[in-house]
Amino acid sequence: MDEIINFDIPHKNDCLIKVVGVGGGGSNAVNYMYNKGITDVSFVVCNTDAQALENSPVPYKVQLGESLTEGRGAGSKPEVGRQSAIENINDVMKSLGEKTKMVFITAGMGGGTGTGAAPIIAKAAREAGLLTVGIVTIPFRFEGKVRINQALEGIGEMEKSVDALLVINNEKLREMYGDLKLSNAFAKADNVLTTAAKGIAEIITLHGGINVDFADVQTVMKDSGVAIMGSASASGEHRAIDAIQAALESPLLNNNDIRGARNILLSITSGIEEVTMDEVSIITDYLQDEVGDNASIIWGTGFDERLEDRVGVTIIATGFDSADITELQPVKGKVVHRFGLDDDGNVVSGPAQNMGRDARGQMPDDNRRVADYNEMEREKSSRFDKFYNNNPQSRTQPVAQPYGAPAGRSGMNPEAAPARAAGGREDVDYEKFIEQLENVPAYKRREMMANAPRPANAERNVSRFTLSDDRNGGTRLTGNNPYLHDNVD
Repeated sequence: MDEIINFDIPHKNDCLIKVVGVGGGGSNAVNYMYNKGITDVSFVVCNTDAQALENSPVPYKVQLGESLTEGRGAGSKPEVGRQSAIENINDVMKSLGEKTKMVFITAGMGGGTGTGAAPIIAKAAREAGLLTVGIVTIPFRFEGKVRINQALEGIGEMEKSVDALLVINNEKLREMYGDLKLSNAFAKADNVLTTAAKGIAEIITLHGGINVDFADVQTVMKDSGVAIMGSASASGEHRAIDAIQAALESPLLNNNDIRGARNILLSITSGIEEVTMDEVSIITDYLQDEVGDNASIIWGTGFDERLEDRVGVTIIATGFDSADITELQPVKGKVVHRFGLDDDGNVVSGPAQNMGRDARGQMPDDNRRVADYNEMEREKSSRFDKFYNNNPQSRTQPVAQPYGAPAGRSGMNPEAAPARAAGGREDVDYEKFIEQLENVPAYKRREMMANAPRPANAERNVSRFTLSDDRNGGTRLTGNNPYLHDNVD
């Protein structure tokens, strides 16, 4: 590339709320939002791809990695995206303006720029004192395992860098809308991103009889971690109950139950046909029943003439414990026990993870490196399960293999030894099992038929014949073998 393209940033950018699109996916979503329009919100696009920036209708543009990538993109390498964001982070912060109080960072996880640069930009905005909300997508399954793994790692970095994080699962959209045209599928993803940003931003910017202001939003979302959100509208005689039910079934919720949230932000918006007191009561009562009595609900009403005769409901839920979020539940590993000897030579047992430690209880460096790698792999597997394996019952679980004898062996009771129980090794009473090994003969433990009645002489499998030479050089078979008898020696 012969010439590096520099984009001049307009000076007037004084909106309270900014939406920053990072990378190809984030910029596409912001382009979509810009064309749709969100009240009193301004937009910024940041990308390493100069051509994509040039084609964006958004006026505020920041090229990332001017010297590193020379406008050619990050090549699907998150580290290149990360370094590009670091190179131009001052330009990004300048684009936000001085009056900005809240910033949305939108990105598609899985590529190079979005995955690598979005956490850097989010961290800088948060450290500058801005309320920082991440809204990211994870790929459709057909986009490939490498892209999915990069996306899941990017989400882990985003969680550390924002006040609140909304994760939109593209695969969930596929389940809802079926086999769409490819362009329509990505348009649906952009629309859901727009719904999320618009729903939160217009809670603040749209005014109504009962306002929800920026301080209310900050109370709910500041340092809240993973957030879930639902948004829907409905018309007709039962529009209030239809709207709240649809909001709680929104694809934004990604199969999560709203119960367990400590803070709820509720916005009720109506158009020409204003919402009634009874309808507000229906919505708030239904939500309180769903979320539980201990949740704090901050709610407000607004007017949007675009809704006409519909009622719109937007819900933001935060303050979950990790165990309350299906997406954050860890995958439990199988308990493994090992036998060993103590200083006196006695047999002892314990969890495998306690073996191989030094006198201070620390693992050797080699073991620690293996443990760290295994922890990373478990975390990656857990993240994949929580987004792409929706049915917890269908997830692959470790299978405990019994100790049972190989096929074909007889004379043993398969239920005799507790270690051979199908229930798994972690259910064995090891002290009792070791005591049996030391004190009970094997034939008794295995219940072999040592004292069974002996068969009659005619039934015994003992030879009664002798084969010898006769006088004529032939062979002779006689029925009395002098070397075999029935007496016990």
